[in-house]
Amino acid sequence: MATAWAPKLGSGSGPLYLRIVDAIARDVGSGVLREGDRLPPQRSLAQAVGVDLTTVTRAYAEARRRGLLDAVTGRGSFVAARKEPGAPPLDLGMNIPPAPRGVRLADAVGRGVADLVARSDVDALMSYHPGAGSSADRAAGAAWLRPVLGPVDPDRILVAAGAQSAMLAIAATLARAGETIACEPSVYPGALAIARRLGLETAPVAADEDGMSPDALERLCRSSRPALIYLNPTIGNPTCITMPEARRREILAVARRHGLTILEDDPYSPLAGDAPPAFATLAPDCVWHVHTVSKCLTPGLRVAYVAAPSAAARAELVPALRAVSLMAAPLMTALLGGWIRDGVAAALLAGVREEAAARQALARKTLPASIRAHPNGLHVWLPLPEGWDRYRLAERARSQGLAVVPADAFSAGGAAPEAVRISLGAVPERARLASALDTLAGLLRESPRALHDVV
Repeated sequence: MATAWAPKLGSGSGPLYLRIVDAIARDVGSGVLREGDRLPPQRSLAQAVGVDLTTVTRAYAEARRRGLLDAVTGRGSFVAARKEPGAPPLDLGMNIPPAPRGVRLADAVGRGVADLVARSDVDALMSYHPGAGSSADRAAGAAWLRPVLGPVDPDRILVAAGAQSAMLAIAATLARAGETIACEPSVYPGALAIARRLGLETAPVAADEDGMSPDALERLCRSSRPALIYLNPTIGNPTCITMPEARRREILAVARRHGLTILEDDPYSPLAGDAPPAFATLAPDCVWHVHTVSKCLTPGLRVAYVAAPSAAARAELVPALRAVSLMAAPLMTALLGGWIRDGVAAALLAGVREEAAARQALARKTLPASIRAHPNGLHVWLPLPEGWDRYRLAERARSQGLAVVPADAFSAGGAAPEAVRISLGAVPERARLASALDTLAGLLRESPRALHDVV
């Protein structure tokens, strides 16, 4: 028999069907709904809540997509079974944006593609495209970057198949095997992978709570001039540090004294909303600014915009970018361009920011006060107390069905700190994330000796 369950919707915002899904997730997480419980028939629930049948149908469909419900033909919808032991752990390791609050991504994709098919030459969209983005793509990129960089000439913009390919092409153009990239001690693993692939050395420059130390960078430049400076200055991955404007100007002063170029990896500024001026705003002539939409919209688009120091520099990078990835998928760049022009991208960004903020609030409420985070970020950085072991903590978390990332994955050289990164966006349901964070917090309340005893 069906339960007498009805969602407690309260006075929240957002589409009603998503509020019903959130209520299902919340009650599954709290135990109000248990594995195997049969939910009320859709028509009965619609009458009980006072909504139309379509709203409940969409809610049940979304709950099935998120793994909360199972549907049995002729019998109804049931609370899905929890994963069996040995199943893949809940992912607190992959740094991706959560599903945007109040916006259904599937609907946006469907409408956007339908509009493209109706008004575009589909054969052209599915063919090879020369260069690094059409004029329309580059204009869309300039419009998207405007809140961060201010007005940018589209002739300086390149469109790439993700930030990784863009940064690889830039590093390959500016540095040669055996040369050095200056970076902070803990950095995005993709930057380390690029250095290894190109045979480049990474020189970790000491950092403090404001990011890279200009004095330490000066000492490095005097002893062995690096070919390039890599920085992720806003909601840094993994440390969550946002470098203040004064520090950015000090780093730029060192770079100018030694004639160095900065590679600014900036995926999170649109989420932050309060970031200091970008390096590319303060000194566009010596900065390559790379922005992927994978962290603030969705990874599936595989689109990154690059602001080159000049139109001439842009033209010089095009062959290297083509050698790395040939082109960004025209269908995806056209879809994103349409979203930027008609406001869908801004709505998605607002939805991701809202959901990220809610998840950060959960993390602040649940995890130790020592975490470093940004209120709208996708991850938190957890330095461990003296005596704690990052490996043992990661093992213990995995034994509880959770995946976190030890600091070693981000180390540019030398001893990695006793810390882990906890990502908040990959777990689809907020209630399941809350449960995962509760479990992790319980592990952290254990003594370091208890963790060392795990084998």
